[in-house]
Amino acid sequence: MQVIEKIEEMQALAKRLCVSEGAVALVPTMGSLHEGHLSLIKTARERAQHVVVSIFVNPKQFGPNEDFGTYPREPEHDLDLCREAGVDVVFMPDSEDFYPKDYSTYITEETISKLMCGISRPQHFRGVTTVVGKLFNLVRPDFAVFGQKDAQQVAIIRKMVRELHFGVEIVVCETVREEDGLAKSSRNKYLSKVQRSEAAVIPQSLQTAREMVESGTRITDRVIAEVTHILGSKRRIRIIYVTMTDPDTMEPMREIVPGKTLLALAVWVDEVRLIDNILV
Repeated sequence: MQVIEKIEEMQALAKRLCVSEGAVALVPTMGSLHEGHLSLIKTARERAQHVVVSIFVNPKQFGPNEDFGTYPREPEHDLDLCREAGVDVVFMPDSEDFYPKDYSTYITEETISKLMCGISRPQHFRGVTTVVGKLFNLVRPDFAVFGQKDAQQVAIIRKMVRELHFGVEIVVCETVREEDGLAKSSRNKYLSKVQRSEAAVIPQSLQTAREMVESGTRITDRVIAEVTHILGSKRRIRIIYVTMTDPDTMEPMREIVPGKTLLALAVWVDEVRLIDNILV
């Protein structure tokens, strides 16, 4: 496994991979890898001969009062997992190299990014599209693999790829969950035992929503009201949003189309922000 830290080295390697046989798959991460990331790496390996994992805690997608400084960083642990998973290249750029002091160029998606998480995190998705666009230019992948848990991010990146003509196929993997159903997330490490117990209501609320749709409910407001009620039963949970949307545009839907409606939510568990979603 090759570990690259310098941008020039990544660019040089990308050029060599482009003229070699076999496709390149990129798995963009912010490190603190877990089973969810490993599932993305596995999918990347199935799609391509060369697998590149980027590990970079992107400062541009954190707001001024968010957890950039405390976000989990475990580089040695991450490298060990990548070796075990058969990753070919790990790209770990330095932040000052990636974003020089005079950096002022951004990629901004102006529609989907203003909904849902974009309301409470207005600069977040600008940081996401910028870092992903830069990684696409540096790695030049044929495929890029993301998780369904970040459904809004995936919709935005797909739109960016389509409208800016990046020659990258976006591959989306199912959300990997804990035994109690909580979506795997690096931020789960922040949760105390009590917070972790209360957070388990998140997947329970999603499962209830799915059962309602399976039993014939088609009015989105009814499902949203029930999910909100379930989440509100835990005193440590504060709801940021619960919405039912089109999974491609993230526009709210008034009526449920089974199999084509995304129920998405974001909550605070005390000071820990978690997101989740399910296709119903």
